[in-house]
Amino acid sequence: QVALVESGGGLVQPGGSLRLSCTASGFTLAYYAMAWFRQAPGKEREGVSFIGHTDENIDYADSVKGRFTISRDNAKNTVYLQMNNLKSEDTAVYYCARVYRSGYWADPSKYDYWGQGTQVTVSS
Repeated sequence: QVALVESGGGLVQPGGSLRLSCTASGFTLAYYAMAWFRQAPGKEREGVSFIGHTDENIDYADSVKGRFTISRDNAKNTVYLQMNNLKSEDTAVYYCARVYRSGYWADPSKYDYWGQGTQVTVSS
């Protein structure tokens, strides 16, 4: 069955870096666009970054542009999110998700499978 498993979260000081991984199973990652979302306590889930099934189609939320980088390794069935210069407002649970229909990439209803999430806490 389809599964997405995130890892790499943790506690980091402001200005620090983390790399999140999303390992897919039960389907061929190369055929699907993927995205990272995040949800902070009391807030709605928001799109962080998107990568098409080829690396030519990538997008980011304005709040993370220039700091986060999304990438994929189809041979390893894994999507990554490199997060640099982290800020306290980046604190959230981060989820990866698989696209199943077209539309605006940051719309959560466009995704059919989600991972369980990994906690990122940015604090001194």
